[in-house]
Amino acid sequence: MTKRIKEIDNLHITSYEELPAPGALKDEFAVSGNVLKTVKYGHRQVKSVLSRDDSRLIVVVGPCSIHNPEEAIEYAKLLKPLADELADDLLILMRVYFEKPRTSVGWDGLIYDPHLDGSHRIAHGIRIGRKLMLDIAEIGLPIAIEALDLISPQYLQDLVSWTAVGARTTESPTHRKLASGISSAIGFKNNVDGELMVAINAIRSASANNSFISVTEEGKVAAFRTEGNPHCHIILRGGKSPNYDSESVKACEEELRKAGHEENIMIDCSHGNSQKDPGKQLDVLKEIASQLKKGNKSIIGVMIESNLEEGNQPIPDDLDEIRRGVSVTDACISWKATELILRDFATEIGPALKNRSA
Repeated sequence: MTKRIKEIDNLHITSYEELPAPGALKDEFAVSGNVLKTVKYGHRQVKSVLSRDDSRLIVVVGPCSIHNPEEAIEYAKLLKPLADELADDLLILMRVYFEKPRTSVGWDGLIYDPHLDGSHRIAHGIRIGRKLMLDIAEIGLPIAIEALDLISPQYLQDLVSWTAVGARTTESPTHRKLASGISSAIGFKNNVDGELMVAINAIRSASANNSFISVTEEGKVAAFRTEGNPHCHIILRGGKSPNYDSESVKACEEELRKAGHEENIMIDCSHGNSQKDPGKQLDVLKEIASQLKKGNKSIIGVMIESNLEEGNQPIPDDLDEIRRGVSVTDACISWKATELILRDFATEIGPALKNRSA
């Protein structure tokens, strides 16, 4: 091997840790049985909603980010019976987010720092994450994630039924290329200022042929070529001001039409639309229900940030002081509130959804 010149190569790298090849981890934590059934069901049903063969509304609900696998399983076991109960009107997927984009600095998520202590044991984090996803799929819940890292999908994406590209990465050319090769449906968020065209251009880009560099299942670096992802849609998440109202939705429909894209719109009830107040997610849902009852055809889904308990908390120096079931990133509504609002939401929009199919 060619000798590296220390004065110019890897100047700021302090160490590195080899990761298992994606295929080795997939063999260790293999997809089969009920897990495979759940993933395939999620794939088919989400894409059926986008193609309007299924009149239900997609609901992506769960913690802002997962920091405790045991609590995530507890949440999943609560969510599954509710998902079954409301299945005539709502296609419920659990939000299983392991990677957190940071505006400046902060905890990066379960994969990057699974022990919440800055140790960044990524090899351990990937193993924890894949095992948790298998357990959630075994319960029978399709999984939704955010694609942030460009390599981690090779370890996890075969367990995913719907993927988001966040407001900070929708404009990234490499994330658009990655999205073009991902097997699940993809939602692109408008950017943090509320600009729509960034997400609309991302849909155009990800729907086209692309090529990008990643690793194979054997862990070798390779150039991947794609045929484009035909199951892309936009997510309205607010910006400088909320954009879930009927006028904002109509403006988005018009921009999608102009660009030649399907008028498929998901609305994030959190982030800019709730103005970082988790309780306001209920107000967003009420407005969405009103639009659906008035005949809206473009809204195909919603996102809700929910955890076992309401609110959020900073990560303390003494990890024993972390409050159980409370988010360590964005504030969430509690499970009790989630159960109530989803039942009410399904009851309110059910007739309107049936009229859609008619």
